[in-house]
Amino acid sequence: MASAAEQLAANMNMGSFAKATELHKRLLFTLGALLVYRIGTYVPIPGINGEAFLAFFQNPDGQRGILDMFNMFSGGAVERMAVFALNVMPYISASIIVQLMGAVYPPWEKLKKEGGESGRKQLNQYTRYLTVFLALAQSFGIAVGLNAQPGLIDQPGLFFIISTVTTLTGGTMFLMWLGEQVTARGVGNGISLIIFAGIVAVLPSTVARMLGLAQQGQMSAFTLLFIAIMAVAVIVFIVFMERAQRRLLIQYPKRQEGNRMTGGERSFLPLKVNTAGVIPAIFASSLLMLPTTVAQFTANANLPDWMSWLPLVTAQLTHGQPVFMILYALLIVFFCFFYTSITFNPEDTAENLRKYGGFLPGIRPGKRTAEYLDYVLTRLTVIGAAYITAVCLLPEFLVSSLGNSLYFGGTSILIVVSVTMDTVAQIQSHLLAHQYEGLIKKAKLRGRGRGGSAPARR
Repeated sequence: MASAAEQLAANMNMGSFAKATELHKRLLFTLGALLVYRIGTYVPIPGINGEAFLAFFQNPDGQRGILDMFNMFSGGAVERMAVFALNVMPYISASIIVQLMGAVYPPWEKLKKEGGESGRKQLNQYTRYLTVFLALAQSFGIAVGLNAQPGLIDQPGLFFIISTVTTLTGGTMFLMWLGEQVTARGVGNGISLIIFAGIVAVLPSTVARMLGLAQQGQMSAFTLLFIAIMAVAVIVFIVFMERAQRRLLIQYPKRQEGNRMTGGERSFLPLKVNTAGVIPAIFASSLLMLPTTVAQFTANANLPDWMSWLPLVTAQLTHGQPVFMILYALLIVFFCFFYTSITFNPEDTAENLRKYGGFLPGIRPGKRTAEYLDYVLTRLTVIGAAYITAVCLLPEFLVSSLGNSLYFGGTSILIVVSVTMDTVAQIQSHLLAHQYEGLIKKAKLRGRGRGGSAPARR
């Protein structure tokens, strides 16, 4: 028999959505925030020569490395050198660093485990401070690089560097604040939705480019149809794998409290197949694109003899090259295992189960439970790493056969599908909470009515 929650979820329709006025306000706030973000991606930083920079960025013979990924995540803000060119990437990097430090740095580990809500707020504050530092460092590097390129800025000099650093850092901090507001007053995770909006904004131009190639005869109709079918199949595959999980049965023993027996409940410990999420793909892409980025900014400089290998390495570390794909796959697998070991600790989970009296049937509590959890998690991580590698390498094979003009990374597909699933799940939870509130109000009204009509006892 279905539970009350399942019955309410089955009854959700457009009528229940129309009555959820609180959800309407949250959705409108989210859309308004994303609109502000998209407007900011078209506001250039002071002193930049927009036409010259766009021509430099869109040069088909140039390899821009990590700037291509930043441009895709920012919805084209990098190629316009807008105030939101850095997007929320410094915040993402800072969050990952704080998470990693929370597992290896004892004071932060204590805050994470024992600090509760105050400890979480303290770690969030550290993340903000680190975001400011990373944004200052990245914006300073961009400002110095632009200042050294002839023709890209109107008046090179110290004032341009200071104004660029201030503008780009302020844009990142504003987006971080905007994302936190969306998380608190809107629907979904604000930072993830900002990245999602940037990627989706680039999608129409990618589709238009493909249609243009088909019209010019550079791509056959069969190839275009194959890419469309493959895109749908990849999305379905990602949805299936992101929802896949291994549910471990947890049993709680019965105990006697007074004259009655309590306990004996059963629950499940869900272990996701893809515990690491999209972090391994982002890390692997960033590391592999760093040499190309350095080569681009040092193209006009006289390199010393010990850096003569850089152009040769850069030629191999481009999209579609065999060396790039092999290293990409190895780095994804490495970061999958590394990040999973950071985010999920089998020993802590086994200790928490032992404290609350829970155990896995047939497994002794304590060390044996931790070993079994590590055994299961390792095999799930193998499947998850293979899944992420397959999704990220599939576009690379297309690049090797069809060219860089069709590139749309597997990381972007993973982010778009994952954020969409999370946002839809939050909308459903808001609708479910609204239905529960309606039922509680009806129950209170009925109780008052019965209390008013019932005869008084004497």
